[in-house]
Amino acid sequence: MGTRPTRPVSPLCRWTATLACAACVAGTWLAATAAQDGPEPRRYPALLAEVAAPAIDRGLRDLDPPRLPARGTSVLAASHDGDATAALDGSVILKFRPGTTPEARRAILSEVGGSATGTLPYATFDLIALEAAANPERVAQTLDAQPDVEYAQARYRVRAAFVPNDPLYSQQWSYPTIDMERAWDINPGATSSITVAVLDSGVAYRSGIFGFNARAFRLSQNGPIFPALGFVSVPFAAAPELGPLDRFVAPRDFIWDSTTPLDLDGHGTHVSGIIGQLTNNGVGVAGMAFNVRLMPVKVVSGDWDLIFDSPFEGTDDVVARGIRYAVDNGARVLNLSIGRTGRPAPVVQAAIASAVSRGAFVVVAAGNGFESGNAVEQLAEFAPQIDGMVAVGAIGRDRQRAFYSNTGSYVELVAPGGDSRAGGRAGTILQQTFDFDLVETYFGGPARYQAPRFDSFAYEFLQGTSMAAPHVAGFAALLMQQGITSPAAIEAIMKRYATDLGHPGRDDEYGHGLINPRAALRGLGLAK
Repeated sequence: MGTRPTRPVSPLCRWTATLACAACVAGTWLAATAAQDGPEPRRYPALLAEVAAPAIDRGLRDLDPPRLPARGTSVLAASHDGDATAALDGSVILKFRPGTTPEARRAILSEVGGSATGTLPYATFDLIALEAAANPERVAQTLDAQPDVEYAQARYRVRAAFVPNDPLYSQQWSYPTIDMERAWDINPGATSSITVAVLDSGVAYRSGIFGFNARAFRLSQNGPIFPALGFVSVPFAAAPELGPLDRFVAPRDFIWDSTTPLDLDGHGTHVSGIIGQLTNNGVGVAGMAFNVRLMPVKVVSGDWDLIFDSPFEGTDDVVARGIRYAVDNGARVLNLSIGRTGRPAPVVQAAIASAVSRGAFVVVAAGNGFESGNAVEQLAEFAPQIDGMVAVGAIGRDRQRAFYSNTGSYVELVAPGGDSRAGGRAGTILQQTFDFDLVETYFGGPARYQAPRFDSFAYEFLQGTSMAAPHVAGFAALLMQQGITSPAAIEAIMKRYATDLGHPGRDDEYGHGLINPRAALRGLGLAK
């Protein structure tokens, strides 16, 4: 749920106001206008070379004008009147109650003309195939009313909240705002014994040249066609300030069904930097918990994933599988800077509840849709029901709620997410990610459109609850390093020592207040 303070808003505005997703990438309608001649010649992405040229560092992008959060849709996702959060046709998610007999299952499915699909890894539910004319939301409601069904829902799309010597640290106002310098005196960045999973658009964690097949698309239903590029070779490089390859644990891509969660967007890389950017190394910027290990888990699709025709989109079931995968592979903290509005997400709620019960602390962005109706963020709204999961809103440099940050009873804490109305570009969150000029090549129109490259990096200013959430994830890693292993205890400590903002006590704008890592660590008897 983050937005970039860059360019004016366009139909393809990235990191939407409702969630900034990791997948987010807004406003495109991808038309499958280019028919393929025969079967695909290879499975994409195709690894063409393990080694690519070294990453290019284009430095600080401090002249880009602020980009404001704006609501949009994802590429190829506007098949339902332009609503990117609409349900996918042709299938629903279903969880039978334990003990339901095979005969009862078949009878229930026959009532809706459904059939079970094959078993998916890390799924504790079934995907049910429907007839082409079936309305998935209506079918899900019918199934959900059956006594042998625990839950049923449509497959809704998820979009994508010590003083270091790093030379750009002076522009990272978020850390002094939460007293991190004195917190680092107590706990300097946790250790590699803690793994933080970043469930997002992927992470720039490895180098290589990969082949994709780029299809034709439109930016709007009546706009010009962007031509099919066909097979393209795309260079990738590891973000220089996220550390060596061995820092990354059990990477997994649920959008391309692979073990290589390449970031084709930049959102997940920026979020990862807030959590664990290399720090005090005399280069670039700093991160919260700079010694932890990172687990990239790709669960949302960006524009290029969809232009390249990824086999999966970021839907609730994909997110739920990613959550289970992260916990199964040792993640202790899970950061979800993703979300959606619309109907509830019981499959994600069940996955998060299971993760917390197994000792993982879960952080979810509270949403960026305040000025577009303040619709409830469905991946965050059940946070008060789960001790060990927190929904995080955003503040700006003035310690006031950011203009886009959702309010509601589910907002439990706030953290710096940036507010371009309270300080312009300098009032947003600086981290390293891709040079977007070389990624968003569709902004120049069909004549200038070309394949992207993901081997050039810059220090970019973004804003959103996507940026707020990883501050809390990094904070959780520090507490875990201090021996607070219970997710419920971590949440209780964060709330107890939060700095109260707004009306006295808990309120719907700031929850229990602004995270205060120093006060929490001191409260544990670790004063320095």
